Amino acid sequence: CSWPAGRGACKATLSLRDDGTARIACATQDIGTGTYTVFAQVVSEKTGLPLHKIDVVLGNSSLPPGPTSGGSMVTGTVIPSIIQAADAAIQQLLTVATSAPGTPFQQRKADDLTLADGHVRLKSEPASSGVPFETILRNANIRAAEGQGSSGPSSGDPQHNKYSFHSYGAHFLEVEWDPGIARLHVSRVVTVIDGGQMVNLKAARNQVEGAIVMGVGMGMLEETTYDPRNGRPVNHNLADYLMTTNADCPEIDVTFLDYPDKLLNPLGARGVGEIGLAGVAAAITNATYHATGVRVRELPVRLETLMQQGTRSA
Repeated sequence: CSWPAGRGACKATLSLRDDGTARIACATQDIGTGTYTVFAQVVSEKTGLPLHKIDVVLGNSSLPPGPTSGGSMVTGTVIPSIIQAADAAIQQLLTVATSAPGTPFQQRKADDLTLADGHVRLKSEPASSGVPFETILRNANIRAAEGQGSSGPSSGDPQHNKYSFHSYGAHFLEVEWDPGIARLHVSRVVTVIDGGQMVNLKAARNQVEGAIVMGVGMGMLEETTYDPRNGRPVNHNLADYLMTTNADCPEIDVTFLDYPDKLLNPLGARGVGEIGLAGVAAAITNATYHATGVRVRELPVRLETLMQQGTRSA
């Protein structure tokens, strides 16, 4: 399986506030794919703040513009903007630290300082010597150190035409066929994905597992039937449209290779929203052929097709 790895346009703002918290804002959305967590994780990585001290504000058109939630693009798109915003806010904070009263950094240069674990310290000194960044802001009578970040689409990146920006993977799928009762069941799926660096491994695995279940529905159950008289769908509700349930879910094992793709963004992350679905139905039909000797050319796989063409016991 493969899926394009693109990057859209995005802007983000980060505030390091005088109460010891951070606020990252962007108008992109979280539709259940873990975007809130990705924002918080990247800010935590840059600042050393724990996740519970990071406020992520998304999904409002008054915020800096962000990407739509689709095409496996959000994570890869927002990371450069978050990092730029964090770097800008940290630089402003370190500049303030060189002149803030009551801190040991007066007369120092901002380049001599660093922010780690939420504390400002000299690069040459141990972490224990740091001063909480909120103390510096309060001493300087500043409510927050602000930073903005922006990134453009990969289509305008000169690197875009030199490399193939894709995620890749392979699905290994097992079906069980019982001709005596005409039962075909997807029993096991092993999937290996090269989706770049996984920022949130648990959420990424959840996405791929969910996509695999959707692929089982695509290959085994789902089909829209239309009335030939007027073109309207006949099974247009959840009572008549067959979808995968818990009873249909196979054993699923997902492995990520975790190879960073830093040509796409600094963390090397790509999206994994769709790639888990790509190829699953094809793997089902191949496994069905191996089990039954029948080549299925239309989805979903129909038991009457297997029975009419004759089968061999798996």
